[in-house]
Amino acid sequence: MKRIVQKFLSRRASTRRPAPPVLPPQIEEIRQGALKGQHLQIVQWGQVLLDSVYIPRDPVAALDWFTIAADAGFGPGHNMRGRCFQFGWGCRKDLQQAARCYEAAATAGDEWGRYNLGIMTMRGIGMNADLPRALDLFRTAAGHGHAKSMNLYARFLEEGWVVPQDRAAALDWYRKSAEGGDYRGQHNYATALVDAGKTEEALDWWRQAVVDATSDILLAMDQKLTVLGPQGDAALLERVRERLKGMGISPSGGGVST
Repeated sequence: MKRIVQKFLSRRASTRRPAPPVLPPQIEEIRQGALKGQHLQIVQWGQVLLDSVYIPRDPVAALDWFTIAADAGFGPGHNMRGRCFQFGWGCRKDLQQAARCYEAAATAGDEWGRYNLGIMTMRGIGMNADLPRALDLFRTAAGHGHAKSMNLYARFLEEGWVVPQDRAAALDWYRKSAEGGDYRGQHNYATALVDAGKTEEALDWWRQAVVDATSDILLAMDQKLTVLGPQGDAALLERVRERLKGMGISPSGGGVST
């Protein structure tokens, strides 16, 4: 592996950029681990190159590092290569290649790869939609502890998509997703708790979700909290609206996506 890394570095030497600025110790440790051929640190260094405040963004180099990890059979390397091909980071956008990378990641046991393949399969991104296969992918990843997959598996159960409807099981999976730290699972679980009359518990989950929630979830939270009125949490509602304002979005009562 170290020889592969050295070969990669020598290949890029002719176009080498000026030495990067001094990095924080934890980032430098990742870089050194990558140079030594450590798989996890190779992927982490690629992620630093994709989106870091410490060095100039270099998605082409990031893809090269992910490819090194993938060629070594490391699942997260395959998954991050898939992200690059799906979104055109350091390469031309290629959805079919992204799906192949995610498939390889899932085969190597990476649950993020399994989840990302499930999203493409469910939504028909770069392929025909296949809900039964998406269900299987999310169910498997959920069983392996992947919180975002738990939320989507719960959604299948709640709606009865290609599986018998089971709202009690869905609630349990939403709870597991929420406990696992997924903001969508936290929002969906909070919504179910409000419906069950457990408003204070629901508010606790929304207070966790607001930190990382995307605009669709924030809009849904705004709608739910507005309906609660005095039974809700005015400070939480204000925080939701401040986050939306920072995104350039006005509260509109929009619904929630999966």
